[in-house]
Parts: sequence; structure tokens; C-alpha cells
Amino acid sequence: MDLLNTATGPAATDLIKDGSEATFMADVVEASQDVPVIVDFWAPWCGPCKTLGPMLEEAVTAAKGAVKMVKINVDEAQMIAGQLRIQSIPTVYAFHKGQPVDGFQGALPGSEIKAFIDRVIEAAGGESPGGQLDEAVSAAEEMLVEGAATDAAQTFAAILGEDPNHAGAYGGLVRAHIAADDLEQAEAILNGAPAEISNAPELEAAHAQLELAKQAADAGPVAELKAAVEADPDNHQARFDLAQALHANGDVEEAVAQLLDLFRRDREWNEGAAKAQLFTIFDALKPNDPIVLNGRRKLSSMIFA
Repeated sequence: MDLLNTATGPAATDLIKDGSEATFMADVVEASQDVPVIVDFWAPWCGPCKTLGPMLEEAVTAAKGAVKMVKINVDEAQMIAGQLRIQSIPTVYAFHKGQPVDGFQGALPGSEIKAFIDRVIEAAGGESPGGQLDEAVSAAEEMLVEGAATDAAQTFAAILGEDPNHAGAYGGLVRAHIAADDLEQAEAILNGAPAEISNAPELEAAHAQLELAKQAADAGPVAELKAAVEADPDNHQARFDLAQALHANGDVEEAVAQLLDLFRRDREWNEGAAKAQLFTIFDALKPNDPIVLNGRRKLSSMIFA
């Protein structure tokens, strides 16, 4: 399935080249009249340059012709480096219509490099593959909300076919299988995540949702657990089980309230289980969810009281 219906694009050798002072006008100024050109100013003795260069090349190649890249060794192009006031390396400039339009200094993580490339392409009036993929992720998320877990899973999988390291799509695929009650497959997908995105917030959230889904399978009856807590407010296990049952039944706010009450009564109970469970719930929700914001505020006030 070719989600974006895009061609393979030009060969990497057409997109990425070594430049010099002699070729700068043709490779950068003139070439950028048609397509934005990313210029990587580097030197053989620069350690961070050795990390940044390949990551830039990968991002430019993934853009499939929407942007080009020229690598300039500042030791051999000191006049250009002086004209552009290159004071430290690595330094990266984006040229469009012969002028520098964006740039940064120092090494960046892959996600920020991708965002930089997307921003340059969009500023030049193009449409970046990253932007298209993000739109596809949003569409798949809407499918999940509407209960079409199978369709969402297929869309997330197609996105990963285009970009195997798309954390949003990877986390979405895990959550689609959770929604379909296929927890075993969800866990297998999560365990197989590429190392580059294994700690991404989207995967952390998917992991938290998977843990909560596993708990839901063993959750007890809410009415009985409520009665047990009312009969003995210091029955910490019953309160903890009640919180799990409430969450399993969709009452997330009350589940958080019960866990906060448990933490207030005995924060060390069961090796801090209440706090750990609260963090699992918070991680599974969006960071700006009111339940998260209020819950974290109340927890902090108790911790630092």
C-alpha cells in the first residue's frame, strides 16, 4: 500500500553533493532558485559534524527531491565561511531563491532535523512528506476515536511503511491493537519498536495504555470494591483495586481521586504503588488533559507539603 502515492524520487547522488568555493554559486545560489538547498558547513576534525552529517543526509533523502543538500568543508572554503559569518561548526543554512532563509548551529536530534527540513520545504511553498504523514496520522487518530480500530491500524501501518521511525504512527498502531482488544499483538509491536524512538513520548503513552488495558482484564466489580472501601477506609488494597476498576470502566477522574486519597493516607504502601499507578494513568493521557494537570498539581502539593 503506497499511502502517499509518491514516486521513489531522485537518486541520493542527485540530491546530496560535496561543494566548494568554486561551485558554490551553481550548487547553492543558482540551484536554490528551483529547490531549497541545505548547506552543511563542516570540517574533518569536528566530532559533532560526523554525527549531524549522516542524519541530515537521511532527512534530505527522505524528502524525495523537495530539498537538496551541499556539504562545504570550511577548511577549504574559508572565504564563504567568512562571508556567512560561520563562527562555529557544525552550522547549517537553508537557501531559497539564492538567500539564506533558515539555519541552526550544533548537532540536533533526528526529530528536530526532520522538523527543520519540513519547515524549509513548506516555507518554499512545497509540501513535505513529513507534513503529509502527520496529516495521515491525524486521520488515523480520528478513525480510532470513531471506533474503527482495524482501519486505523491499517493506516498507521501504511505510514510506517513510508517512515518506520514515525513515533506517532508507531504509538498509534499499538493503541489501535489495544482498542481491538488484541493486547498480545500490541505488546509485540511495542517490544519491536526501533531503538531510535523507543523512548519517544508517543511510545511511552502507548506502553502506559497497554499496562492499564492489562489491568482492566482483571479488574473487580466496582460496587463491591466501593462497599469494601466505605466499610474500611484504611483498606488500601481495596482502594487500589477500586481505582483500577474505575479506570477500567472509564471513570478516569474518580480513579485518580482514589489513588490520590490512597497516597495521602500512606504514600509508601506497597512500595509506592499509588504514585506509580498515577504516573501510569498520566502517561496514558495527553499532557494537557485536565485530569493530568489537576492530578499532577494535587500530587505535587502532597509530596512537597
